Amino acid sequence: MRVITLAGSPRFPSRSSALLEYSREKLSALDVEVCHWHLQNFVPEDLLYARLESPALKTLIEQLEHADGLIIATPVYKASFAGALKTLLDLLPERALEKKVVLPLATGGTVAHMLAVDYALKPVLNALKAQEILHGVFADDSQVSDYQHKPVFTPNLQQRLDTALETFWQALHRRDFSVTSPFNQQGAAHV
Repeated sequence: MRVITLAGSPRFPSRSSALLEYSREKLSALDVEVCHWHLQNFVPEDLLYARLESPALKTLIEQLEHADGLIIATPVYKASFAGALKTLLDLLPERALEKKVVLPLATGGTVAHMLAVDYALKPVLNALKAQEILHGVFADDSQVSDYQHKPVFTPNLQQRLDTALETFWQALHRRDFSVTSPFNQQGAAHV
């Protein structure tokens, strides 16, 4: 099983990338292959000028094709997710997330930004044809006390992350079942 993590913060390290680091550790312990991406993997001009021939972009697209799921993390700025992340998502093919389970994670200065995931990020993920977009986790800045080294979270945030990762794990296995199920085309069983 392969999962892509995508850190959408223009800063690294960041609070949102700390959520991904924690997720990677948990999934790796379950023998999930995790391929990590962050905005710093891309030449800024390739994103800014929509260079579809960018080697990093081509590699990400290829890895997404073979992935079972995506965990995407972003800071919330001005009531929306990071603009640089939007630029990257705009360069992906229309069906880049087809047959993928997606877990969105976000951080922001205040809980007032919590709905940015539902009203800004999830519609973009849906437009990329994600099979299933999970509820996700939002953390305000006070819940991530250290992100420079090993992430330190409040107990509440850690519990919510663990629950979201368990749901993600289960969704990946549901996805795997639906791919191998004898019930495909129009719900008919193949005998």
